[in-house]
Amino acid sequence: MNPKQFRASDFDYDLPEGSIAKYPLEERDKSKLLVYKDDLKEDIYQNIAEYLPQNSLLVFNNSKVIPARIRFKNATGGKIEIFCLEPLEGFADAQSSLGKSGKTEWYCMIGGRKKWKQQFIYCQIEDLTIRAELLGQVEDKFHLAFSWTPAEMSFAKILEKVGEIPIPPYFKRASEELDYTRYQTTFAEKKGSVAAPTAGLHFTENIFKKLAAKQIKTAYTTLYVGAGTFLPVKSDTIGGHTMHSEWIEVSSSLIAKLREQLLAKAPIIPVGTTALRTLESLYWMGLKAKQRPTATLQDLEVRQWEAYELEAHLPPAEALEALLNWFQNQGIENLACKTQILILPTYALKLASALVTNFHQPRSTLLMLIGAFVGEDWKRIYRYAQENEFRFLSYGDGSLLFAR
Repeated sequence: MNPKQFRASDFDYDLPEGSIAKYPLEERDKSKLLVYKDDLKEDIYQNIAEYLPQNSLLVFNNSKVIPARIRFKNATGGKIEIFCLEPLEGFADAQSSLGKSGKTEWYCMIGGRKKWKQQFIYCQIEDLTIRAELLGQVEDKFHLAFSWTPAEMSFAKILEKVGEIPIPPYFKRASEELDYTRYQTTFAEKKGSVAAPTAGLHFTENIFKKLAAKQIKTAYTTLYVGAGTFLPVKSDTIGGHTMHSEWIEVSSSLIAKLREQLLAKAPIIPVGTTALRTLESLYWMGLKAKQRPTATLQDLEVRQWEAYELEAHLPPAEALEALLNWFQNQGIENLACKTQILILPTYALKLASALVTNFHQPRSTLLMLIGAFVGEDWKRIYRYAQENEFRFLSYGDGSLLFAR
């Protein structure tokens, strides 16, 4: 089947408001876990190690959610909400972008855009004054310039002082104090995401100890989760949908670990769809690097339909070897670039053999990704979850899915 012909309606289901978890459980690892392999089993995350092969490598997304929502006022007191998406130069050096002092430029979303009639709008809290200027628009994003006094403060500190954690819109509530810690994984490190890699929210120190005791390895990569993760597919077919691009950061040491797993025929299990999209992107980047050793970072970026247009003629371990050689030729140990990879039911998985993930929104590209793992069985899995009162979406329960 032509992947562009998949209909959004084929990935629709009824999600009652009462099934959406608006708040997290008191204990992270007490969330329910639905295990799909030969059959369906129900447990809790605290026991996830029992269902993982001993020689597995779990790969986590260590991105950290920033308090990206700032409330400004116009000259007459009208409220304007700015949602910072990414710095103008992108996340090629995310920490440097957030570390800027005095002024910076970002792509943003704007709530109350019609109220912005003057050149500048302001946010004033105690002795801190932030000024925003609208410079232009690129597609559905606005180009804004921020400046502030005291100018010695970094933009990261500015956001910590005045910003709000951008919880998902389907919570239908304002962010609260608990969201600053609970809408964040315990291992979050790289600041820049505007949504949490939610599959990792369930993992605690206790779980990591159990993984280590079973000699299950762990590794980390980074995908800066964007607001596009919440967008449903509004077109009739996926061919009419533009997949959002997101920045990934990957180290050569991670790629070497992944290659070792492949050569040993040992399982690679991403925790979350963001980690999966990052890992699967590496295959296509390696394929391009093999074909063109002098490729630039921009050349290696994975675009929406390339996984269906390029011929996957290299075994995965060879593709990763080619990418490692590209690293060596470039004289680098880490890369940062964009991926727009779209994983649909016709997609043949290259690296991942299982996936830890939450339950996703109807008509979403994330649910289509689940279809790539389990085929039509996604309906059986989601039906079981609803009939057994699993909690859905970001603060909800989750699953361990082994690929068919």
